[in-house]
Amino acid sequence: MGVTLPIYLDNHATTKPDPRVIEAMLPYLSEVYGNASSTDHIFGYTARDAVEKAREQIAHFIGARAANEIVFTSGATESDNLALFGTAEAYAEKGNHIITCVTEHRAILDSAEKLARSGKTVTFLPVDHYGRVDPQDVRRAITPHTILISIMMANNEIGTIANIGEIGHIAHEHGVVFHTDAAQAVGHIPVDVQKLNIDVLSLSAHKFYAPKGTGALYVRRSLPRIKLAPIIYGGGHERGMRSGTLNVPGIVALAKACEIAAKEMKKEAKRFQTWTTWMLDQLRKELDGVELNGDPIERLPHNLNISIEGVESKSLIIGLKDIAVSAGSACSSEKAKAEPSYVIKALGFGEARAHSAIRIGLGRENTQEEIEYAVHRIIEEVKHIRENVHSIISNPFK
Repeated sequence: MGVTLPIYLDNHATTKPDPRVIEAMLPYLSEVYGNASSTDHIFGYTARDAVEKAREQIAHFIGARAANEIVFTSGATESDNLALFGTAEAYAEKGNHIITCVTEHRAILDSAEKLARSGKTVTFLPVDHYGRVDPQDVRRAITPHTILISIMMANNEIGTIANIGEIGHIAHEHGVVFHTDAAQAVGHIPVDVQKLNIDVLSLSAHKFYAPKGTGALYVRRSLPRIKLAPIIYGGGHERGMRSGTLNVPGIVALAKACEIAAKEMKKEAKRFQTWTTWMLDQLRKELDGVELNGDPIERLPHNLNISIEGVESKSLIIGLKDIAVSAGSACSSEKAKAEPSYVIKALGFGEARAHSAIRIGLGRENTQEEIEYAVHRIIEEVKHIRENVHSIISNPFK
């Protein structure tokens, strides 16, 4: 089919940096190498100017009111930790109750479990069979001691997009801080922190075509003003919330990725939706027992998560040597990777469906020819696995 192998279809795990992003950051790896906090000379304040320009671009991209509402971090995992631990400490006198949900990223779940072990009360809300949290479940879970609600915007495995605007509205009705992990959403779907009633938002550069190692946390400064206690100390950088020398090249790259996404995101989403719809139709046409995991409509345009009856995902992935897909999140321990996806299990379909789930994440560099080849190979490999299973059952002593 004229494609170059292997084909990368794991863009929820990470994305290949866009050449335009690399070009934008290169000067800050060589000529402009100053420390953005060393502002007594041109090397430092040139770096600082680049950081502040990037801060403005990122703030504008997500609808923040002011550039200083952006706090730079090493990625969404750090941002999530700062959001949860920082809120828990800053609002300890107000209460000790936190609400989240069972399908969150491990950065949220592990942090919430740590807080629970430290004496906080944590409510883990269930999801429906599409992976969506019922906003009314959020409302019912709120107590006079609730200080934080954290619900992810778009799930990293099944692509389901949560009703963030309504949940944020409920949080604000009760004077509760609302945080969302938007690592999979920013750069792929429109995000406006004002319209969606978001107080704190995590994002990560490498999820939308910038290098790994840079992220940000949006922290609302007014209506209401949100305060966070730091989890990293040493210098009081980033409004005292995140000490440490700023990753100037990574920050410039993140801003460039936002600039490109603002121009191209809508067109990309339309192309990805066309491809994922076609892929699912073709797989169902050629194979029995293909089930879509996640919401069929309210989902990330570049996500396709399916379970194929009777075919374990690990066996299928091993067979697809020339195509990079995954069985779930890339952000779990080696021990966790041996277990079926906790996200799929939370949908209520049982272990078999979780064991057979594969995640396909489309990206900017993928082509129609690659998509067609990938579908052909999945169909071919599933039929091969099923034929072998049938042969073993028919000839048990073979």
